[in-house]
Amino acid sequence: MNFELTDEQKLIRDNVYDFAQNEIAPGATERDKTGEIPLDIISKMGEMGLMGLPIAEQYGGAGADSISYLLATEEISRACASLGLTYDAHIALGMAPIYYFGTEEQKNRYLPELCSGQYLGSMGLTEPEAGTDSGNTKTTAVPDGDGWVINGSKCFITNSRYSRVVTVTAITDKGKGTRGISTFLVPVSAPGFDIISGYEKLGMNSSNTNELIFDNVRVPGENLLGPLNNGFRQLMKVLDGGRLAVAAICVGIAQACLDASVKYARERVQFGQSISKFQAIQFKLADMKMNIEVGRNMYLKGGWLKDSARPYTQEAAIAKLFCSEMATRAALEAIQIHGGYGYIKEFPVERYLRDAKLLEIGEGTSEVQRILIARGLGL
Repeated sequence: MNFELTDEQKLIRDNVYDFAQNEIAPGATERDKTGEIPLDIISKMGEMGLMGLPIAEQYGGAGADSISYLLATEEISRACASLGLTYDAHIALGMAPIYYFGTEEQKNRYLPELCSGQYLGSMGLTEPEAGTDSGNTKTTAVPDGDGWVINGSKCFITNSRYSRVVTVTAITDKGKGTRGISTFLVPVSAPGFDIISGYEKLGMNSSNTNELIFDNVRVPGENLLGPLNNGFRQLMKVLDGGRLAVAAICVGIAQACLDASVKYARERVQFGQSISKFQAIQFKLADMKMNIEVGRNMYLKGGWLKDSARPYTQEAAIAKLFCSEMATRAALEAIQIHGGYGYIKEFPVERYLRDAKLLEIGEGTSEVQRILIARGLGL
């Protein structure tokens, strides 16, 4: 078994690291305060080929593998978790359904402009009464002539303010539960489609989070994505990939915690010496490093399985669960190492904690991941 990255994967990782540290990281603290979405940076990422990194070249992408995409996600998140989340939602949730299940006409219509960074990808899945319980979806799509009329609402949806089209799940057969869910491509310009941006969040403040309202929104029949009533199966495949991306975001946050903590520990002098000389601090840093390496290898294994067209649902759940809880612990330890300075916003580690917490909730809570892992044991 060869754990060595290919030359191309290393090149992508190193180029994204340089870009992230020079272009993304310097404004991350200020964007956390203002909630600004860095559209100028996203445009540059599009020019670099990052916004369509794992998408085939024929649709405007870079044609890279999943491992390269995950490595890029980690480095972006290491500099700014909010942008890492934006990037994850754009590719793993917004573009992936079109790429995997769309017709050639749908792919050619939407993917090139998404790959360029002109628009952001977005998926409308979560509802006020349907978070973990997708079978409780209330949004409906009713046949109307040669199209569909959609009514309902979605909440906690990323990127849709900057999207041209949102991938939306809706009930098309009320008697079938999750087997009656279908997926539609809904243009944000459609009459009756309203996007509300009003959430005041704990963290991830420079990612765009919205409520979506559908009031008799009509879409043509050609905007059905994949077979009728196949939406839940599509979601399961998409969320597996999304969970690997979340794991990569978490490793990026944890790596940022370690970077900041090592720097601070070397510079902070107490009792006549750098606190990095104290074994208590060394043990905390060693544990952070150990957990980061474990988490990184988890998401890389999942990416390798995905690229090999092998099942990876279990690996995605394990990686997402471990890495999300690990990132929160790393942020707490980083604050502890920084002492009182870790509790003030002049230092970035308190932001890392606020950002990390979401990742134990979004794209499947820690509890859901444990259920999936238990099912893999035949329980």
